[in-house]
Amino acid sequence: QVQLVESGGGLVQVGGSLRLSCAASGDTFSNYAMGWFRQAPGKEREFVAVISQSGDDTPYADSVKGRFTISRDNAKKTIYLQMNSLKPGDTSVYYCAAKRLLPTSLATKYKYWGQGTQVPVSS
Repeated sequence: QVQLVESGGGLVQVGGSLRLSCAASGDTFSNYAMGWFRQAPGKEREFVAVISQSGDDTPYADSVKGRFTISRDNAKKTIYLQMNSLKPGDTSVYYCAAKRLLPTSLATKYKYWGQGTQVPVSS
């Protein structure tokens, strides 16, 4: 099993930046592909970015490509989401998730989830 705890959320202005972290504990972290997903009020959870076990494969949602960067530090058992040029449409609760084997953009394939961290973007 893996336990995930997100941090780093908070109110940010349009155009600003924020870095989210997700710390893992439990099973061997480097065995897991990791992902960031988000859910805005009244909307379904959506894919943001995922990262493979080695960090070499990092697909992004089109809506965040070029603005967000996912990374991981296997020694620290942590993944990050650097968010730049934030827009009001980025307002969501951001969740990290973990799964064995290959990374995927499908949220239903992820077995372990954090509790989420809120990111309101004010205009």
